[in-house]
Amino acid sequence: MIATMPESAAIRVVPADQASRAALLRLRVHPPQTDFVGPVAVALADAEQCPGSEPMAILLGNSPIGFYRLEQHARRIADRDFGADALGLRSFFIDADRQGQGHGARALDALLADLGRRYPAAHQLVLTVNCRNHAALALYRRAGFVDSGELYHGGRAGPQHLLLRRLPAAP
Repeated sequence: MIATMPESAAIRVVPADQASRAALLRLRVHPPQTDFVGPVAVALADAEQCPGSEPMAILLGNSPIGFYRLEQHARRIADRDFGADALGLRSFFIDADRQGQGHGARALDALLADLGRRYPAAHQLVLTVNCRNHAALALYRRAGFVDSGELYHGGRAGPQHLLLRRLPAAP
C-alpha cells in the first residue's frame, strides 16, 4: 500500500538511478494498459543498451509514482527523422494506484520544465500513443501535443498516433 501524500506535494522528475530502481520495479499499470506500456524492468534494461536513452522517475515528494524514457534521438520513436533539435518520449505512465488524481498532467508539466533546463537546444518533443489508448491521447492533447495526422505501424499493440509538441525556447 502506498502512503497518502498531501495534494500539495510537488511532482518532479529525476533520472532513474540504482537507489530508485527497486521502487520503480514495483510500479504497475492496470491490466488493460499493459498492451500500451511494458514492464519497467524491460524499459530499464532496454535503456541501458540504447545510447541516448534516459530512464526517468516521476516522484511525488520523494516517492516514485511513475516512469518514462527520454530519447535524445527522436528517430527511435517512429523510425523517421525529426531533426537534431527533437527529443522523444516513450513508456510514460503513472502507477495504477495513483492514476486519476491529476498526477499525469502534473508529471508532464514537470517533464517539460526539466527538458527546458537540461536540453535548451531542443525545440520539439515526439511520442507515439496507441490508437486505442484514449485516456493517454486526451492527456497528451491537454498538455499541448498535436496529432501529426500520421500513424506509426511499428508498435507491438497496433497502430499509433504520432504526436508532436513544440518546446518553448530557452530563456
